Amino acid sequence: MNIEEFFELSAGKWFSHRTSHKLAFKQSEDGKSNITIEMLTADHPDVVKLCQTYAINPSLAACGIRVTGNGAIAGDKEKHSGTTVLVSVPDDDNPHEGQLLWDLGHTQKAPVAGRYKIGSDEALTLTTEYENILSEERLWFASPNLRMRVSTIKHQGGFSMASFTTEIRMGGAPANVKASPAANTASS
Repeated sequence: MNIEEFFELSAGKWFSHRTSHKLAFKQSEDGKSNITIEMLTADHPDVVKLCQTYAINPSLAACGIRVTGNGAIAGDKEKHSGTTVLVSVPDDDNPHEGQLLWDLGHTQKAPVAGRYKIGSDEALTLTTEYENILSEERLWFASPNLRMRVSTIKHQGGFSMASFTTEIRMGGAPANVKASPAANTASS
């Protein structure tokens, strides 16, 4: 599987339930959201614009996705919503690895490109480093309509947050989707 196939499998409407643990404060929080993931072709204006933001030739992009979500965190009265665009730029020598460009809007001072890797178990691992923070996330399909994510955030002083997310497809299922080998293993 390559990144484009992974994105295609992710397209649709999802219900997401996340449990996060803030390790330094010994706190946990639950969040629930509705997410819509839309495939974008390599020549889509949003993909081209994001490549230009990163000073990357748009012809190098494989594809992109637009992720729109809205949700709430338990105990927080404020609703959270937003949209982001992600664009994959595969390495020349290995289509299973490459840069992942993020449209982070106003949350970052400067663009930050992450790295992605599709493992032999068809799980997607994302790694992003910015301002002394290392974020790692692993995503895989347990079944065509159940996607799992685990992530950690590490600051200079150590790990600060870990989370586990399950996402259940609520609509827009791609045809002929199969569970990845990652569904049979919890380790990478």
